[in-house]
Amino acid sequence: MSKIPPRSKVNKKYTWNAESVFKSAKDWEAALKATLNEIPAIKEHEGKLGASPEALLKGIQAIESISHHAQVIYMYAQFAYAVDTTNQSAAGMVGKAQGMAGQVAAAVSFLNPELLKIGKETLNAWMKTNAELAAYRQSFDDLFRQQAHVRSAEVEEILGMTADPFSGPSNSTSMLVNADFKFEPARNKKGKKIPVTQSNFYSSLLEDPDRKVRQSAFESYHDKHLEFKNTLAANLSSSISANVFNMRARRFHSTLSASLFNNNIPEEVFHNLINTFKKKLPIWHRYFEIKRKALKLKKIEYFDMWAPIAKKKAHIPFEQAVDHISESLKPLGEEYVTTLRNGCLKDRWVDSTPNLGKMNGAFSYGSPGTHPFIMMSYTGEIGSMSTLAHELGHSMHSYLTWKNQPFVYSGYSLFVAEVASNFNQAMMRAHLLKNVADRNFLIGLIEEAVSGNFFRYFFQMPILARFELETHQRAERGEPLTADSLIELMADLFTEGFGPKVKIDRPRVGMVWSTFSHLFADYYVYQYATGISGAHALSARILRKEPNAAEDYLGFLKAGSSAYPLDVLKNAGVDLTTSKAVEETFAIMEGYIDRLEELVG
Repeated sequence: MSKIPPRSKVNKKYTWNAESVFKSAKDWEAALKATLNEIPAIKEHEGKLGASPEALLKGIQAIESISHHAQVIYMYAQFAYAVDTTNQSAAGMVGKAQGMAGQVAAAVSFLNPELLKIGKETLNAWMKTNAELAAYRQSFDDLFRQQAHVRSAEVEEILGMTADPFSGPSNSTSMLVNADFKFEPARNKKGKKIPVTQSNFYSSLLEDPDRKVRQSAFESYHDKHLEFKNTLAANLSSSISANVFNMRARRFHSTLSASLFNNNIPEEVFHNLINTFKKKLPIWHRYFEIKRKALKLKKIEYFDMWAPIAKKKAHIPFEQAVDHISESLKPLGEEYVTTLRNGCLKDRWVDSTPNLGKMNGAFSYGSPGTHPFIMMSYTGEIGSMSTLAHELGHSMHSYLTWKNQPFVYSGYSLFVAEVASNFNQAMMRAHLLKNVADRNFLIGLIEEAVSGNFFRYFFQMPILARFELETHQRAERGEPLTADSLIELMADLFTEGFGPKVKIDRPRVGMVWSTFSHLFADYYVYQYATGISGAHALSARILRKEPNAAEDYLGFLKAGSSAYPLDVLKNAGVDLTTSKAVEETFAIMEGYIDRLEELVG
């Protein structure tokens, strides 16, 4: 898009339904104050939970109530800021919401220590006589699994209070790169200037057929990050230090074990993924060479990875994209498809139009009692349609979990989050590859799959996971994390990943870490790769028309956190404790590459 509109000029039809949550900022402010006023009543339950099953249930319900209110208030502020980071009012709301969330976290921190004090034997006895309390069995079992890492009530309160200050590095980075960064314009081969923004960099400029646009946009974007490399490195280093602090405070032997322990994930899952990725790099090297030849380049570079091979981009209006996605998901039943369609076309789940100040990327976000909203920049191309399908997977996962689970299980772990999103994309591609004959469209579709989705999830994310592991291990050893050391490490990992036939601009490619806010959520990125693996294994079951495959998958979506992530996936038909699903997904990707090679000759 050559012209990005201000937020005030965006058609309301394509904005999130903010008024369904709070009718005005004044109502939001009132809700925040009311939630803070609930804190003294919460503290009255402290020290009394062990008196009886009824006292425990009453205390838990009060904690859930204030936690739910805090979730909605926090979500509203974050979403309002994400769609317009230049909105100072929204930025102020985020600050207030974070402060409120920190106070609530500290106020409710007595729950787990008191549950541990009551003891598992007593809780089991109480659950036999109180059906409402019995609903918390999985939650209690998980707490006692983690008992060795739960500290005293006083320490837990202090750890709860760290949530607000520890979010500082992430917030500082977000404000810097999304609100303060002003990028030099890109230029096309005729010298015409094109604006570079967070909302059009990945979704439009890197996919431009004009190599001059891609290169100048890439250089502009990364040069701005390089200009502030020391600040960005200091922020990431501070975030990693916070992870090391929490690891030691909770008595884990490493940050990796601390992060994976929360979801009961064996460390072997992480290492199996990395080892399989390294083993399968020749598949990627083959793809990069096919793409280089198709683009008729002497040397292919990082910024060429999204370059279109198809001679003409398909234009897919938002409503048509919803049609394609809905049609592909018919095997999941009428109720699923109708809910998805209404969310997109009637209930305004999706904030889809690019605008100035809109945050880069896309995400799904909500809370029980709200819609599962989506923030993205829809540009009418196959990649945007795929992103919409992806985020709708998240939203339908949330919708069905909220509909079928009590508040205690209304979330789901990051480990399973990327399964539902990639599942939708896998189903959409299978449907379109089967039903569309246009060669140009098919090339574009496969390009989106490999250069867009798989390149991000099965190439960049494993590399970032290796980067994350190494930086955390260095911090654990007390080694400094400087801007130059981070750049060198990132450049080395991408050089190995790309292989000898891809040209590497080391300073700029080395700054890629600073463009992924995911690194502020410790050990998140590897889960993109395990998620896409689980997604393709589950979608393959449905596409092969295995008995109960669709029902098993819907059961996965409805389960929330009512069981451990690996168990929820096993119940749906995929075991991620082995490398089978990862191997199967690499085979599917290789099939796409084979088909692409045939299409481009």
